[in-house]
Amino acid sequence: MPWLRVAAAYAWRLILVGLVVYGVFVVLGRFQLIAVALFAALVATSVLHPLADLLNRVLPRSLCVALALIGSLLLLLALLAFVGDAVAGESSRLANELRGGIRRIELWLEGPPFRLGRGRLSALHNQLVSYLSAHRASLLDSALSGLGRLAELVTGAVLALFVSVFFLHSGPRLWGWTRDRLLPRGARAVWDTAGHAAWRAFAGYTRGIIIVAATNAVLVGVALAVLRVPLALPLAVLEFFAAFVPLLGSPVALGVATVVALAGRGPLTALAVLVLIVVIGQLEGHVLHPLVMSWAVRLHPLVVAVSVIAGAIVAGVIGAIVAVPFVSVVWAVLSALRPAPR
Repeated sequence: MPWLRVAAAYAWRLILVGLVVYGVFVVLGRFQLIAVALFAALVATSVLHPLADLLNRVLPRSLCVALALIGSLLLLLALLAFVGDAVAGESSRLANELRGGIRRIELWLEGPPFRLGRGRLSALHNQLVSYLSAHRASLLDSALSGLGRLAELVTGAVLALFVSVFFLHSGPRLWGWTRDRLLPRGARAVWDTAGHAAWRAFAGYTRGIIIVAATNAVLVGVALAVLRVPLALPLAVLEFFAAFVPLLGSPVALGVATVVALAGRGPLTALAVLVLIVVIGQLEGHVLHPLVMSWAVRLHPLVVAVSVIAGAIVAGVIGAIVAVPFVSVVWAVLSALRPAPR
């Protein structure tokens, strides 16, 4: 039957593609530190390359790369220092607000519709204390392993910075050398087309998601400041970084903001933050993404959702971050290599 043969032909191709993608993620998982550092270097290159090219009109290339990297690092450190100073300056007031907020949450839980009595709340508190006491050793081990992960993070950041220098300074020459040295002459044109399509898709997606994340962070910061939610600035910064995980990151960050609003300002303000989650989600999905991502590869929301979930299953949070740009690059390459319709 013809339809069965066609279905079988597509099936084995899909299985082969799935195995290749799974193999890529397994290999990257084995060399996770290097893979993450290279990904971070590509992100930094896609963001800073236009700035370096602009400075290169009047300055030498090496100086342009140094100014772009050092300036971006100083800007990031200044932002983190500003956030830390804001948290430290409000620490005493926040501690009092959170203590009062916890009491308001207890009163809220005692009323309808939960109607939890004081005895039940005390039992939950005792269970939490008992759990922390019983699992103190495992929590300490987790903290120590977290220090090890911190050391890996610093190592990866240094490696990403080192690689970014070469990508920014001589990225096209590195690509040309790799293409001419490692590929046969007949395949160079195809790989060159695929490489340029992949880079355009990756750079467009990266710049677009940064614009979307920054817009979300500004909207969240202004709204939380108007609602007088504690830690409005740190929560806005959290929203910026969380927006790099499509579909999942922004709701999680705003969920944290809702908990802070509930503890610091009460149920009504927390409800207003929940409304903010819905409004920003609709704005991001129907306005920002279609408008900002118009130059990048446009993916159907279903493809984005499946990619994020699959990436999270395979490689956790890192997989969720990498999945969408990876699928965007693959789709851009396939589109570039597809024969033009006659």
